[in-house]
Amino acid sequence: MAGGIFMIGAAYAMVPLYRILCQATGVGGTAIAGKTEKVEMMKPVRDRPIVIRFSAEKYASMQWNFKPQQTEVRVVPGETALAFYKAMNPTDKPIIGISTYSIEPWEAGQYFNKIQCFCFEEQRLNPKEEVDMPVFFFIDPEFMEDPFMDKVDEIMLSYTFFEAKDSDKLPYPGFPTPKVEAM
Repeated sequence: MAGGIFMIGAAYAMVPLYRILCQATGVGGTAIAGKTEKVEMMKPVRDRPIVIRFSAEKYASMQWNFKPQQTEVRVVPGETALAFYKAMNPTDKPIIGISTYSIEPWEAGQYFNKIQCFCFEEQRLNPKEEVDMPVFFFIDPEFMEDPFMDKVDEIMLSYTFFEAKDSDKLPYPGFPTPKVEAM
C-alpha cells in the first residue's frame, strides 16, 4: 500500500522535477536559469557573433495577441542582452495566460541562460490591456569550447502562450474533483 502511494506521489512530482532538471542542465532545448554572479565575471567573446531569433506562438484557444517586438538580436557569448515580447488582451474579459519556451537547436539550450523571463508564471491581462514582457539573457562563453556548437551561428527562442483556467487544475489523487461554481 505504501509503495502504491509512493508511486502515485512520484508520478505527480515528475513534471516539476523534470522542469528543474532541464533548467539546471539545459537538456531538451531548455534554457538554464542564469546566475547573476556568473554575469559579473564573464568576458565577452567578440569574435563569435550569434543571431538570436524570436518567435511567438499561441495555443488555438488563447485570445491574446502575442508577438516579439524584435525579430532578432546579435549577441556574443558572455554578453547580456534584453529582448521584449508584447502581449495584448483584445477581449472584454480578463484572461490569464502561461507560457512555455523552447530553444533551437536544442543542443544550444545548455548555453542559453535566462536571467529574467515571463515563462511558467501566470500573466493576467485585463480587458484591452497591453504589456511588454522582458527576456534578459546571455550565451555562456563555454559555448565556444563545445565542438558541437562550431557551426551554430543562429539560435531560435520560441514562446507559446496558453490560456490558464481554474477548471484546468489537476485534482489531487484520492480526492474528488471540487465543483467550480459560476459567478
